[in-house]
Amino acid sequence: MIPTFNDANVDPFAPPSDANRPISVGTLLQRARNALDRALPLCWVAGEISGFKRASSGHCYFDLKDADAQIACVLYRTRSALVGFDLKDGAQVELRVRPAIYEPRGSLQFTVEQARLAGVGRLYEAFLRLKAKLESEGLFAPERKRELPRYPLSIGLITSPQAAALADMLRILRERWPVARVVLYPASVQGVNAPRELLAALERANERAECDVLIIGRGGGSMEDLWAFNDEALVRAVAASTLPIISAVGHETDFMLCDFAADHRAPTPTAAAALAAPDLRTVLAGLDAQARRLHGAMTTRWEQLSERLDRNLLQLRASARGLRPWREAVVHLQGRWARALDTVRAQRRERLTAFGHALRAIRLPAPALMQTALLLGQRQQTAMRDRLREAEHRLTRAGVALSHLNPEQVLERGYALVYDERGAILGDQTPLASGAALVIRTRRRRIDATVAAVTPVEPNADPH
Repeated sequence: MIPTFNDANVDPFAPPSDANRPISVGTLLQRARNALDRALPLCWVAGEISGFKRASSGHCYFDLKDADAQIACVLYRTRSALVGFDLKDGAQVELRVRPAIYEPRGSLQFTVEQARLAGVGRLYEAFLRLKAKLESEGLFAPERKRELPRYPLSIGLITSPQAAALADMLRILRERWPVARVVLYPASVQGVNAPRELLAALERANERAECDVLIIGRGGGSMEDLWAFNDEALVRAVAASTLPIISAVGHETDFMLCDFAADHRAPTPTAAAALAAPDLRTVLAGLDAQARRLHGAMTTRWEQLSERLDRNLLQLRASARGLRPWREAVVHLQGRWARALDTVRAQRRERLTAFGHALRAIRLPAPALMQTALLLGQRQQTAMRDRLREAEHRLTRAGVALSHLNPEQVLERGYALVYDERGAILGDQTPLASGAALVIRTRRRRIDATVAAVTPVEPNADPH
């Protein structure tokens, strides 16, 4: 009962009690929102989309209805980007919502946190059960994964000939790696017959074994559209394939069981083609770089060997100058030996002639004379061979002795040779001044040095 000024029991000018004190509209809506939050937590609601609108801000506004009622819904831009299908009028969906009050108009609406097509929840539960089963059997183990061939010569595609993804994959393969042959194994990628056709295409590709790598997949779609790639028989066949497989089903946010069983997963069919085929331009650029590095290494090695040859030639010339006196001594000894040999031959010939005259003076019978002459000739030849062999031995020993006297031999015994700036071996009488450049050679090193000082040393003095 509303009090009136005529009511004697009510004082219109008395201060109001707390129960009767008025509140603001905002406070009222705040209390209503709090009450709704307590009474209606996040929950899934099924219905049909009606009156769908997308604002310029990216937020989506629509009604969710069924045969009995409808509610106003809002899907904010950050959340709408996570929805993997197109929202439109007539779509049967399941929304996870929470109540909200739009204070400027005081209207009740529901904020959408998640959205999925009707029935997806049951499919997802079946997906998780099958995934856990196959994972426990080791079909998704990382050690089963194989590396893709770096330069495939034949690439197989298991997809629908009518799929838009096929044209994209062919374009990428043609642009990146035109040297590869592309083999299409046609199969339906959606519908009741899709799992059976995909399995048959995969078995045919493994049986022919004509490809280096296989790509199995299709473009985006709803979970129902992509469900064929969750078929258990197909997933097991992908895991058991003798050919490396790239799975590319749907978009980046779509994950099918074939993705887990394949050797590699690509977010899209286009990305799968890029993953299977190297970039020909990059390969050619790499080959050019390797050719340049090889040419540079060969040039550097050639210059090193040329420099080494020049150093050895200088050392050989210096050694030749040092061996010249020994070579002259050997030539002199050879001349003396040749002259001595001629002298011995002449003496033997004279003795043989004298012996012949003596035989003729004795007048031995002819047969006995011939036999004696033959015997003397054999003795002469034997003696000459012995003398020649002895002379050869003496010459060999002289050559060995000369080689031991070769200054280069001291390098093998751990000593060093010192050359002046002209390349001649430094001797005790070689003129030498302070600041002169020297080259010190050991067995494996060349040392460039400079004379700091020249000090005479007594023959028996301590060299230190």
